[in-house]
Formats: sequence, C-alpha cells, structure tokens
Amino acid sequence: MGKLSLKCFGVGDGWPCADRNHSSFLYRFGKTAILFDCGEPLSRAYKASGLDYNAFDRIILSHLHADHIGGFFMFMQGLWLEQRTKPLLIHLPSDGIKPIQSLLQAGMLFPELFKCKFRFEPLKLQKPIITSTVRVTPFRTSHLDQFRLAFHKRYPQKFQAFCFLIETGRRRMGHSGDIGRPEDLEPLLQKPLDVLVCELAHFSPEALFRYLKGRAIRQIIFIHVARPFWTNLRHTRQLAARMLGGIPFTFARDNEELPL
Repeated sequence: MGKLSLKCFGVGDGWPCADRNHSSFLYRFGKTAILFDCGEPLSRAYKASGLDYNAFDRIILSHLHADHIGGFFMFMQGLWLEQRTKPLLIHLPSDGIKPIQSLLQAGMLFPELFKCKFRFEPLKLQKPIITSTVRVTPFRTSHLDQFRLAFHKRYPQKFQAFCFLIETGRRRMGHSGDIGRPEDLEPLLQKPLDVLVCELAHFSPEALFRYLKGRAIRQIIFIHVARPFWTNLRHTRQLAARMLGGIPFTFARDNEELPL
C-alpha cells in the first residue's frame, strides 16, 4: 500500500487567525491522495510544500463555510498556471456547484485554460467515493442545523455538512469535517478506527473527550481547535490526557505531516 500520511495545510478554526491557516488536509495512501477542504491560504501552503500539482486525485469539500472553501479559487488558478494535467473530480454539497462554477467563470478561470479536465460532483449521503483502493463514505453532520432553522425560509437550500469514513485495505479512518455535536461521529465509530481526525471548535473539550473515552480508536489527531482551547493548549492537552482514557492523541499544526 505504501506510505499513509496526513499533510495538514491548515488547522485553524473559523475565526481570523494570525498564527494558523484555515482547514485543508491532504491524505496520502501510497499512490492515491485526496485533498479535503481548501481553506485559505492553501495556494501558498501547497506551493511551499514542494508537492507536484498532479499529486492528488480528488478534492472533497466538507461544507461551504468560507474557512473550508475560501482558498479554492486561488488554488484552482494555481492548477491552471502550474499546468496540472491529471483529470480532477471535485466533490462538494450540491448547493455549491452552480455558484462556484459561476465564480470561476467570473474570475476568468475558464475550463479551456486548463490542461486538466475537471468536473464537480455532489456529495451524497453514504454513497462511497472510490479512488483505486481508497473508499470515502460521507455521513451527515448537524453542523449547519442552526443555520437551517434560522435562514431556510429566506435562503432555501440544503445546508449540508459532512463527515467521512475513509477505508483502504484493512485501515479505517474518520475525518470529522465540522460537526455540531460529538454524537455526529457515531457512524464513523461503528467499528474500530485506526485514526480519527477530529475538530474541536463547536463544543467543549470536556463534551468531546467524554464522548470519545473508551472508544476503539488507536489514535486521535485534533484539528480546527477553537481559539480559546488553542490559546491555552497546555490545559487542553492535560484535559485530553486525563479524560480520553489512554487513547493516544496529538494536536496537529500547520504544514505538519503525520503518519497514519
């Protein structure tokens, strides 16, 4: 299978960050690689990494908040200028496809400029995305439920947000995206996980650590940590060590590459 790793281009939360980039993560499974989310400044971080622009197979956007898609347009311009040639599939909530296509056109990123063919596909609940030996299954999260309640009459859309189960060979990994409550992770935890990559921004650390304690998880990588918990990271680490019941964990940093 080759090397399995997670490259963290941005681990910040949704607030403006002076010390962290916004959400973007490259999972590498040997010859297959999938980019989850395109928070800004992905274009700069990707270029600094030295990675080839043909190095990934797909982009998956977990939801349409700006801290997860704000770097997408400049990254696409980079794919044009750096002359990516490999075909690209971009998976995202269906509400975003037409607006993003319109913004690409308004920004004069016309398909004819690209050496690679790309197309957009809507994420569908529990419909796997299969790339070679890698299987990614989307599950619904409650992250945008309050937005739906507050705004759906004025802005009739689906307000979709997803977490993901990633499977390759015998390895099982979970990627939380943004979740509204720890219980959103339940579909990912039906069987033991080798790795859980989990946000910590939309609920208290105590609630998440209490929920995960005793679960069959070999390793947790915390991302998207809310500013108060990040500012006092020493305390957050101590709390995790005390409450997780011995599950190994780490708090990822920008541009860090972690083995899976």
